[in-house]
Amino acid sequence: MTGRRIEVTEEPGIPTRRMIACIATSALLWSAQGLGMNLIAANTSQISGALGATTNETMWLVAAYMAPNVSLTMLLTKVRNQFGLRRFTEIGIALFVAVSCLHLFVQDLHAALVVRFLAGVAASPMSTLGFLYMLEAFPQSKKLSWGLSLALTCTTLSAPLARIISPALLDLGLWHGLYLMEAGVALIAMAAVHRLPLTPIPHTKMLHPLDAVSYPLVATGFGLLAVVMVMGRYEWWLEAPWIGICLALSALCITVAAAIEIHRETPLLNIRWLTSPEILHVAAILLVFRLVLSEQTSGAFGLFQTLGLLNDQSRSLQVVILLASIAGGITCGMLLKPGRDAAFHAVALLCIMAGAFMDGHATSLTRPGQMYLSQALIAFGGMLFLPPAMLTGLMHTLKQGPTFITSFIAVFLFTQSLGGLMGSALFGSFVTLREKFHSARLVEDVVLTDPLVAARVKQLGGAYGHVLTDPALTNAEGIALLAKQATREATVLAYNDAFLAISALAALALAGLVLHLLVARVHRTADAIAS
Repeated sequence: MTGRRIEVTEEPGIPTRRMIACIATSALLWSAQGLGMNLIAANTSQISGALGATTNETMWLVAAYMAPNVSLTMLLTKVRNQFGLRRFTEIGIALFVAVSCLHLFVQDLHAALVVRFLAGVAASPMSTLGFLYMLEAFPQSKKLSWGLSLALTCTTLSAPLARIISPALLDLGLWHGLYLMEAGVALIAMAAVHRLPLTPIPHTKMLHPLDAVSYPLVATGFGLLAVVMVMGRYEWWLEAPWIGICLALSALCITVAAAIEIHRETPLLNIRWLTSPEILHVAAILLVFRLVLSEQTSGAFGLFQTLGLLNDQSRSLQVVILLASIAGGITCGMLLKPGRDAAFHAVALLCIMAGAFMDGHATSLTRPGQMYLSQALIAFGGMLFLPPAMLTGLMHTLKQGPTFITSFIAVFLFTQSLGGLMGSALFGSFVTLREKFHSARLVEDVVLTDPLVAARVKQLGGAYGHVLTDPALTNAEGIALLAKQATREATVLAYNDAFLAISALAALALAGLVLHLLVARVHRTADAIAS
């Protein structure tokens, strides 16, 4: 018997030193970008005092940052491919360092708004570089398992990290203390990037003249939508006329951009592909993920803020969330393979559903230590959800070719950046509406003719007895304190309703997933019988 000799070529490995260096550089880049985004959101009340602004005015800093950030990555993907990775890296990191240092010269709200807008622009290449360095750390066979999982894990770590380090930084110098840290991390990341260049990629002509028309329309549409999502629940949706104007302009810009793109041979966004059933399914999965995770990003810490707890009182809970997220990312990296997305999503939804249900029984005496398990489950489940969904979307995209990458990035940005803002807006608005409902129910039977109510008012007003001699004023202070307590209890009940709604949404998503798998199995069985 004769046989042919078969040569097996092993995939070249990556030196351990370079792997560790690339992972560390990616973590640095994600930390620098994430801290810039989350330090404001995590310290709104403290920063508003330092800038002499109200809470609503301070939230415009978040809107100014997100307006350019939610769309710029689409354009930068084309810029990177056309002008080269090294030039893109050097210019991107230099711009980020410069804008980070500008924060140190801010003294008032107007200057802060300008700097935050520039920061949103400068942060876009940082997120791209964070992804690229993490993928660079692994061989080709592990880029979409370990590389993708750890890169997406890094995107979630900056939020708890910002809350952990914020109290110490605020003690150093309020606004400037926060951004002195960001500038330092950015400078370290700049040194790491120059010391560890990425593998060059071939230059490809990606930019076309009509991109100069389409992208401004997409950026304006996404930017206006981001501003509305951030500010809508603070200015209230039906009270500020400019919200409706922004939504109308956003819809107009996106519609005109879609009309242009659908007739292009080399579109920035491939509208027909984006509206295909497979991509709409992936987009729906990613959007549901962002909505259910609003329980952690907006819910638990909003509740603690209502109860008067600051970041330093919830630091241990943030550490638990941080560790659970890392554990979820490592688990995903070890087990992630094409075709396992349904199992990952089922486990993730179970974790989120259970965690949100546990949080839905909070009281005004609930403290961070009582939410360790529930928040760890949600953080772990979140990291089991996103990488498989991203892998599915990337597999669909890569089958079409590299020109479809910008279209998939648009899906990712819409569902994650805008989806995150949408989830926070819906969660906050739901809590506001339910608080009004519970307040009305709690106070409808509170009358001063009730002996128990009168005794409670007298007890609360007694705290002012040593400074107020007028019984009427003392009684008024007691009534004010009782009203404040009623509002606090109503807010806690509203958060419980929101937590249970998130749990129900996760349960519905899980039921939909199971139904989808059953239908797919029936179709496969029918096709097998027919063949």
